[in-house]
Amino acid sequence: MLDANLKTQLQAYLEKVTQPFEIVASLDNSAKSTELKSLLEEISSLSNKITLRLDGTDARKPSFSLNRIGADMSLRFAGIPLGHEFTSLVLALLQVGGHPSKLAQEMIEQIAQLEGRYEFETYFSLSCQNCPDVVQALNLMAVLNPNIRHVAIDGALFQEEVEQRQVMSVPMVFLNGEMFGQGRMGVEEILSKLDTGSADRAAEQMNEKEPFEVLVIGGGPAGAAAAIYAARKGIRTGIAAERFGGQVMDTLSIENFISVKETEGPKLVRAMEEHVREYGVDIMNLQRASRLVPASKKGGLHSVEFESGGKLSAKTVIMATGARWREMNVPGEQEYRTRGVAYCPHCDGPLFKGKRVAVIGGGNSGVEAAIDLAGIVASVTLLEFDTKLRADEVLQAKLNSLPNVTVIKNALTTEVKGDGSKVTALVYQDRATEELHELELEGIFVQIGLLPNSEWLKDTVALSDRGEIEINAQCATNIPGIFACGDVTNVPYKQIIIAMGEGAKASLSAFDHIIRTS
Repeated sequence: MLDANLKTQLQAYLEKVTQPFEIVASLDNSAKSTELKSLLEEISSLSNKITLRLDGTDARKPSFSLNRIGADMSLRFAGIPLGHEFTSLVLALLQVGGHPSKLAQEMIEQIAQLEGRYEFETYFSLSCQNCPDVVQALNLMAVLNPNIRHVAIDGALFQEEVEQRQVMSVPMVFLNGEMFGQGRMGVEEILSKLDTGSADRAAEQMNEKEPFEVLVIGGGPAGAAAAIYAARKGIRTGIAAERFGGQVMDTLSIENFISVKETEGPKLVRAMEEHVREYGVDIMNLQRASRLVPASKKGGLHSVEFESGGKLSAKTVIMATGARWREMNVPGEQEYRTRGVAYCPHCDGPLFKGKRVAVIGGGNSGVEAAIDLAGIVASVTLLEFDTKLRADEVLQAKLNSLPNVTVIKNALTTEVKGDGSKVTALVYQDRATEELHELELEGIFVQIGLLPNSEWLKDTVALSDRGEIEINAQCATNIPGIFACGDVTNVPYKQIIIAMGEGAKASLSAFDHIIRTS
């Protein structure tokens, strides 16, 4: 199962285990159970503190639990956690084995103080880059609090269960049998939903903070670079973000980040956050900006208000709120979001194995999605609004070679249909004849570009007709002391490396402004 190099690395990690624990496997006669048994035998052979038992009686087979000897703890994997979830498995082994996490002490205490009974179930897919964050967060919470139980379930392996619970998008989390949340969540976000007073406490703490010299709004590549460049100047720097990492967290493979031949979005985000924290930047997560109030006089303080009720002030503000997936804005799209309408083929594709799906969009993202899905689903219909595809020729050639892909051009999607619980069809109009057509299918993957996250800035800074913040060569907006960078601006070519460069430029411009106005 594990190659020699991976075994060596895992053995080195397991040397950090300080407390004995057991792995209890629940198996049957299937090939997957044999595969899991082999993996667990290899893992248990790498540490004398791990005992493997094969007498588990869990209804989900194959599955296994991790149990610390003499402790009340329930943490289980249903499936074989390889792919993106192998890191989740390694972390679970270490944490159950007593190795401390890097979570802030105040958050550890907040988890430990939760009362009641919390039975979590997370459905994931091995190709989903969003799922490990959720699995790892809930596994850690189960280690820290005996009231919390967690099982991570490979949706592709338990198809009947997925069908019954209508899981059409991962990660999807259930709490005590009821839907709890869908999409990427970290410990902070889960805690904010369980501990309803945490948001109010965070807002109070924000309101008590002293003014910053540079306040960055947004935690993507542009925001991270801006925060680092400001903090390196030795000035008081804060960064408030809805989620650290932004769109990069949803990026599977990155192969054009200069000097790094290949990496993945979540891995790059972890490195960015570690780098930002090294400089003592005040990071405020789960904060969605709602209003910008420019300074009333030259040299005064700008302020930013947040949906949580918090408010921050600063000499300069750098807006790096990025962009989000563009939606079709047709009837049925919102009703069936996560119930057949999806935006991440890498995450949700395995849930549509053997089914009929459509991809909306003929650019690189859309064609790449169609190619990836073709190897999983029964058939793919790609719909493009224009009269020709806009993807690179090499991608189009690959697409045209696939026998289960149909391309429809000059098509306008007009409606998503469903039976009340899941998608059943898509309606599109032939733009040449204006005739309506209906495609019977089970899934729709939307890949039609991005929208800037700038709605909260209307009537303050100047925006383009596309909603992008207009900036000059120094990343300055039309308001002195207010700067912007990254995908939310009118700078062309939305690329990670460009966003980082723009973030550095915006920060240097903000520092120059502070010097000249102080």
